[in-house]
Amino acid sequence: MPITSVSKDTDDLTMVVVAEFPVPVRRLWDAYADPRQLERFWGPVEWPATFSRHDMTPGGESHYVMTGPDGDTSAGYWKFRSVDEGKGFEVEDGFASEPGVPDTQMPSMRMTFAFEETDEGSRVTTTTWFGSLEDLEKLIETGMEEGMTSAMGQMDEVLADLKSYAAGAGTTTQLLDDTHARVSRIVRGTVDQVWSAHTDPELMRRWMLGPDGWVMATCDVATEVGDTYLYEWEQEDGSNRFGFTGELLEVQAPVRCVTNERMIGVEGDGVRNDMTLTPVESGTLVSTVMTFPSRELRDQILSTGMADGMEISYARLEKDVLVPA
Repeated sequence: MPITSVSKDTDDLTMVVVAEFPVPVRRLWDAYADPRQLERFWGPVEWPATFSRHDMTPGGESHYVMTGPDGDTSAGYWKFRSVDEGKGFEVEDGFASEPGVPDTQMPSMRMTFAFEETDEGSRVTTTTWFGSLEDLEKLIETGMEEGMTSAMGQMDEVLADLKSYAAGAGTTTQLLDDTHARVSRIVRGTVDQVWSAHTDPELMRRWMLGPDGWVMATCDVATEVGDTYLYEWEQEDGSNRFGFTGELLEVQAPVRCVTNERMIGVEGDGVRNDMTLTPVESGTLVSTVMTFPSRELRDQILSTGMADGMEISYARLEKDVLVPA
């Protein structure tokens, strides 16, 4: 069991949980920074979490839902107050009535996560500050301590799994629920480099092409919230043109942008794409959560081989565009 101590102080209104692991600090940090890893332990064994948003940067947010064995759900959120990469972060932690909507009937807490090296590996100290003694007692009664113990007991297996989360693993697609999917890849480059590659038309035309034999005929980029973008591709002989258009809904350069998107000539609601760039040990994790209007459209789009085309493009980005970090 990685937890070495749990202490509660009713005078300071705090609970402190200390856990140690036989891995470097960077490996432990990345487990919290990467939503694919975080959702494997953030939640008791019988209540696994699914993260629909996780932008680990000051002012960013995380939205998650834990699902119980009978299908019951419990939603929560983090609002990041500060992030010191590799050393620690602070969040407002609370319950949500639905993803991204705080439940005002439940207390929220301030939590800090401090990471440090040890002789055997690394340590994370999680300190929770409660708003009142009533809040502390209420949350302890709900099983908060037992839940954290169960959750962190899963971390050894996650930390040992290097292959699934390393650079070179390729582009992966996860079905989060009936209308959400996450497409992820680690790109060997800095966050600034990868952001530029997604927003600079000249760079985009060099790598965002899918299989060989295609060119990006139109690359009109949206730079401000409310702007419309237009991307079109065609084969080198000018045939089979297709494209996508959409609107920039949110942007926080160089770590996050949210767009809606639809294929040109196709009627109906589009797809919401929430892309987050996160620094990890081997480069930048590009994570895009796609929100579909229906399960049928989700399955239709994913079955086109979209992820395969993205992998070809990202491999080209690494090989032909990015300067080694």
